[in-house]
Amino acid sequence: MNRRDKSLIMLAALMFGTLILAGCGSGAETPDNTMAASVNGKKIMMSEVERIIHQQAGGNESKMSAHDLASARLSVLDKLIQREVLVQRAEQEKLVPTEDEISSLINKQKQDSGVTDEEFARQLKEQNMSMEAVRDEARKDLSVRKLQDKYAGKITISDREVEEFYAANKQQFVNSRGVGLAVIIVDPADNSGQGVTDDAKDDASAKAKIDSIYQQLKGGPTDFATLARTKSEDTQSLLRGGDIGFFSEDGLKQAGLSKELIDLFMGSMQVGGITEPKLVNNRWYIFKLTDKRLQTENLTLESSLPSGDTVRHQIGVELTNQRKEILNNALVTVALSEAKIVNQFAANMLSNPANLGGMRPASADAAKPTGTPPAPASTTNASPAAAKGGASPATSPAKK
Repeated sequence: MNRRDKSLIMLAALMFGTLILAGCGSGAETPDNTMAASVNGKKIMMSEVERIIHQQAGGNESKMSAHDLASARLSVLDKLIQREVLVQRAEQEKLVPTEDEISSLINKQKQDSGVTDEEFARQLKEQNMSMEAVRDEARKDLSVRKLQDKYAGKITISDREVEEFYAANKQQFVNSRGVGLAVIIVDPADNSGQGVTDDAKDDASAKAKIDSIYQQLKGGPTDFATLARTKSEDTQSLLRGGDIGFFSEDGLKQAGLSKELIDLFMGSMQVGGITEPKLVNNRWYIFKLTDKRLQTENLTLESSLPSGDTVRHQIGVELTNQRKEILNNALVTVALSEAKIVNQFAANMLSNPANLGGMRPASADAAKPTGTPPAPASTTNASPAAAKGGASPATSPAKK
């Protein structure tokens, strides 16, 4: 299972990072009035496929070749079919979420994305989407999750399995010499399109902004994490208060940090200290040292990790997650085998191979808003390959 499949289960991917396509011309066959497939009679429209293609291609789907576009449509439709069979199975097993559970999921995703109620309402209006459609997507997400959790709840991992995994992977359970870091980043490039509100757009304004932030940090009780959330222009780390994790010495070098800066982190700089503004790869950084480890340490099963868990517990979690993935793959396989599926798009492709299904190439005006939010490529933990029995390789839960 790849990271994209994992991330697409989140409602945030449906609501806060997706553009709805503009209106299309009249008189032609369009994605809005074309059925792509059906699952036990429930239709999946081509418009859903096109919206996901638009999202994944960053709006550049019109530049895709006919071959790549047809392949992408087949892949996306396959995932939508998987999602629908799981939703229907959850309904059969009476695992549909309550209205309160749906509201809680939507509110959590809004909170995690830093979107206010007013901004959320504005986005809905701009994209011509109804709250009813948003709630329906949340219902589907939660239904699939409840179905997966039902079977995952039966998993047990023995002490022997944990100990065997540890014995076979001892070389991975090492705390490397290195440091933990948090950052505040100011970028002279225009980042307003990524949702950065206080955005420096040239070299002069970036230098002025980073100097102002540094003076605030030096001059008083201003919290580093608070400033990172409000001033940093790195959208990935700002939500974590600037935290970017732990890096070995080799990792610091690979990240492009200078020997002078690495020597400072590993030498005289104390945990909790901050650096002066540093220009790295044309972006301004202020680093905070959050952790320091001067010796490489081999971990035992009872060693504590930064999360507060022991190695033993983390191995148990990893083995459980691996088994969940296998069960989820099996669940998709069984649900698909029991459903009546008609893949009309694939059938059209076989009957009309000259233009790979008869649909004209997707473009920025390939579909128009219909009041339905764009569906994810998958709300399950199974990719198309996984549905055929594939599983990702084991990885060490405690590797640094």
